[in-house]
Amino acid sequence: MQKDYTYKYGKGKVNFTIDDSLVTDELYIKQCSVLPDPAESVREAIRNPIGCKPLRDIVKPGETVVFIVNDTTRVANSHIFMPILLDELNSAGIPDKDMWIVFALGTHRLMTEEEMVGEVGSAVAQRVRMYNSDCRDEGQFRYFGTTSYGTPVYFNNKVVEADHIICTGSVVHHFFAGFGGGRKAMLPGVAYYETVRKNHSLMLDSNAVIGKLEGNPIYHDQVEGTEMCRPSFLINVVLNEKKEFLRVFAGDYIQAHRECCEFVNDVYGVPVEKEADLVIASCGGYPKDINVYQLQKTMDNAWCAVRKGGVVIILGECAEGSGSATYEKTMQQYTTPEQVETAVRADFQIGAHKAFAVTRLMKKAHFILVSSMPPELARLLLFTPAKDMEEAMKIAMNTLGMSQPRIILMPMGSITVPLINK
Repeated sequence: MQKDYTYKYGKGKVNFTIDDSLVTDELYIKQCSVLPDPAESVREAIRNPIGCKPLRDIVKPGETVVFIVNDTTRVANSHIFMPILLDELNSAGIPDKDMWIVFALGTHRLMTEEEMVGEVGSAVAQRVRMYNSDCRDEGQFRYFGTTSYGTPVYFNNKVVEADHIICTGSVVHHFFAGFGGGRKAMLPGVAYYETVRKNHSLMLDSNAVIGKLEGNPIYHDQVEGTEMCRPSFLINVVLNEKKEFLRVFAGDYIQAHRECCEFVNDVYGVPVEKEADLVIASCGGYPKDINVYQLQKTMDNAWCAVRKGGVVIILGECAEGSGSATYEKTMQQYTTPEQVETAVRADFQIGAHKAFAVTRLMKKAHFILVSSMPPELARLLLFTPAKDMEEAMKIAMNTLGMSQPRIILMPMGSITVPLINK
């Protein structure tokens, strides 16, 4: 029986129809009730934190506070919790003039003023100063030392000049750092380019994998670096596919984050019985599919569910193209996954690492991309471009050489498949 499906794509949706009898699994996050009053849950979390004193008891009048906030590529609903954090500190005797925001850009592009306001809300934007962290402007950073992994640690001056650093953000699985959130607000969030480059080079280690913190060199290096300029407090949230609050975690930036990761694993980890011939996955729409740089995370999750020699169809608008000029330049120089890996191992650079992250997955399966990118750019990145789902399905069937493939559907890209029971 033919069945209609609707998946998120950019800020819109894509409709398609497939034979429902071929679908062996449709993966969703674990059913979990949303928080009825997110604002009250935020207050409860910061007043009853994990592993440290309540926020209002940590910051004293006369001291300054910086909040590290997600950029546009990572949804955290910062506009919900930021005014609450400001009000809580106001009530503890900290005026708005003694607080400011630095956006955790990592190596991403700078945000516009409009985007900053959009992330935290106009009321917050009018109350406190806001800054980009430009990783390529060495003058913005202060050196703190070198980790045991050889990473030189530099953090943004606007962050380290504050008496107290408060990390904020959301947590999902991360393809080489194990999980997002926590220490990542600092490193790579507000770190100098060379700090990020050296840390991310550890992704070539076999222990730098999705869903793993303990034993993951990326994670341990990030924590070691962050400890050189330790945050006073953390608030991390977990959202569902509708961007609704499932849970709020606050407190010590390591302990609270660890508990948050356990919750994420429970909610977002979905084991499947058998790898599929064909996986059809949506990134979950904007901003998760704003470019290939972000879309790659969905590729990793779909990769877990497809058999060797199978096909993955990714629905991702990629309005900003690849997301990295360095990534594109790398793909212009090297035309196979093997060549890319050899080059990245010889000279690890941010952007080029994304070429490795994407193409390594293509050794297992064939990736078809339904996007708004020019077909020639998709081909340069080693995807097979398709203008719509109808064309994508035709290409998939021809590639597989079968008319009745086993199909797994992934309506949201943040689902991860940590365990496949064969």
